[in-house]
Amino acid sequence: MIPDWMKEINAGPCECSVVYHGKKSFIGRTIEEIFEFIETSFIAESYSRRKGLLQSLDPRIKLISIIAVVFATALVANLRILILVYFLSALIAYLSKIEVRFFIKRVWLFIPIFSAIIVLPMIFNIFFPGDPLIQLIYLGPGAHIGPFPLPESVYITRQGVYAASVFIMRVATCVSAIVLLFLTTPQQMLFKSVSSVGVPKIYVLTLGMTYRYIFLLTSLVREMYIAKRARTIKSRSMFEEQKWVGGRIGYTLMRSLDISEKVHMAMISRGFNGDFKTMEEFKMRKRDYIAGAASLALSIVLVATSQNIFRWT
Repeated sequence: MIPDWMKEINAGPCECSVVYHGKKSFIGRTIEEIFEFIETSFIAESYSRRKGLLQSLDPRIKLISIIAVVFATALVANLRILILVYFLSALIAYLSKIEVRFFIKRVWLFIPIFSAIIVLPMIFNIFFPGDPLIQLIYLGPGAHIGPFPLPESVYITRQGVYAASVFIMRVATCVSAIVLLFLTTPQQMLFKSVSSVGVPKIYVLTLGMTYRYIFLLTSLVREMYIAKRARTIKSRSMFEEQKWVGGRIGYTLMRSLDISEKVHMAMISRGFNGDFKTMEEFKMRKRDYIAGAASLALSIVLVATSQNIFRWT
């Protein structure tokens, strides 16, 4: 005879669980960010299979061309030229079947914003003198902080804003070019192209294994968190949560070492000699030469501009 309470079906979480009350610990938030990273990575892989402008080019040409453009862009100090190159990268992203909104978000999410924080002090006359643009506060004569004297007025300088804008746009433009390379090139083809241009195999192999282990270890972390959450009846203190995380970090390290040893032995037993084997072979076509020549010409123009060989009014 089965008791009546065992016949009741409740598909939702228990009322005493953390899930029921909608509370999320720092572990849950971290896991959600990991899942978001994996999802974004899979979305990025899908762009490389689309039929667009950059997807149709040889990966070696893309790698060399983008590196040349990034190097040339890093030398440019003209804001209008940097903006022009950035919009050119957005146009190439559109022609490569990449949503412009996703592309802009991918570029400006972290690196340029972090660069803006770095260059923020240079817009004030306290650090770099210049022509006043916006006055912030009047300190009066004789103002100082300890032994350091201060100017009578603290203001934003015109030269500082321009220099900060140049630095931020330079970083954004270079990051845009790198993002285009990663979004439009399959991971295995990208590593193979890096190896084909003279990068030592040991570095390429380490990079490829690191890329794969990121997803493997995040999957392991996900399984541990789901197992813990399935057994959680009530929330615990922050100290206990941090203690659990510390233990899982040690376990993940030992597990990764064990997996790496087994994977290495399996690769050696199957005749691995350090070469990447892919089903696709590199083949240069007419459009690859045209794209390479165009990127080389653009790089030369940018370098010439940075050296004042060409002057832009």
